[in-house]
Amino acid sequence: MQPRRISTISEYHQVRELPRPEHPLISVINLDQLDKSYDCEPVSLVLDFYSIALKRNPHSKMKYGQQTYDFDEGVLFFIAPGQVFSIEPAPASDRPAGANPVKSSGWIMLIHPDFLWNTPLARTIRHYDYFDYAVHEALFLSDKEEETMVGIIRSIQQEYQSAIDTLSRDIIVAQLEVLLKYAERFYKRQFITRSLTNNKLLDRLESTLDAYFARELLIETGLPTVQYVADALNVSPNYLSGLLKTLTGQSTQQHIHNKLIERAKAQLSTTDLSVNEIAYALGFEHPQSFSKLFKSKTSQSPVEFRQSFN
Repeated sequence: MQPRRISTISEYHQVRELPRPEHPLISVINLDQLDKSYDCEPVSLVLDFYSIALKRNPHSKMKYGQQTYDFDEGVLFFIAPGQVFSIEPAPASDRPAGANPVKSSGWIMLIHPDFLWNTPLARTIRHYDYFDYAVHEALFLSDKEEETMVGIIRSIQQEYQSAIDTLSRDIIVAQLEVLLKYAERFYKRQFITRSLTNNKLLDRLESTLDAYFARELLIETGLPTVQYVADALNVSPNYLSGLLKTLTGQSTQQHIHNKLIERAKAQLSTTDLSVNEIAYALGFEHPQSFSKLFKSKTSQSPVEFRQSFN
């Protein structure tokens, strides 16, 4: 399906058959008021602005990876400009007998990058990694968390609906920053509370790395990339690193390096291969890079580590 590109918030309102936006660069849309729902037909969009949406559909089964989500209320997800966003309708088999397709309820907030121009948030908004999470990695809110988010959204909407003055944008941007900080907190909660699912993902991570290193092809293919590992686990790279940071304190790249160091230690302690030979076998073009990484991880050079076994 060819994605449809929507460049402005006004154009988005036209596509969704809504009245013209009250502000050209920011809009909060109540999904209950939409006459036309994309949830009943497949659609693929590319937006040139940020979208933060909280949606509910009582006749849809939302999935988080391969698991049904924990909270049966709000599902919050974040879309950055230029991302392809696809919606698939809920299968008829997932709806109660005789039920018609039902529109999602909730809200969507749209923010054009121009609204953030020359503000600190314009530089920092993409530091919130969840804007690069896949749609199936949405944030599932508890009732209390949803209440917090809805309160902030209402304040933003009331502000841009009021008479615009010199402080209006600063106030809205400040409220938006608070919303993003709460989302970051709630994602970390989700990483922790979904312990069974996440522990399975950690097990799969270890198995993926073990299998890669067992192929003995590092000299040809080099170290596995974060993208390679994320693809193997069917998650987005930023989501995987965020999850690992919360649960283990280390990023995906650090886990890859740890696996490499384990293999290097085994070869240093059980073979007569030179440090250079081990470095090349582990995919390093320059042995100095291997020695530098090894010392940063173990506080010993490869030679010092090997001598400790003599």
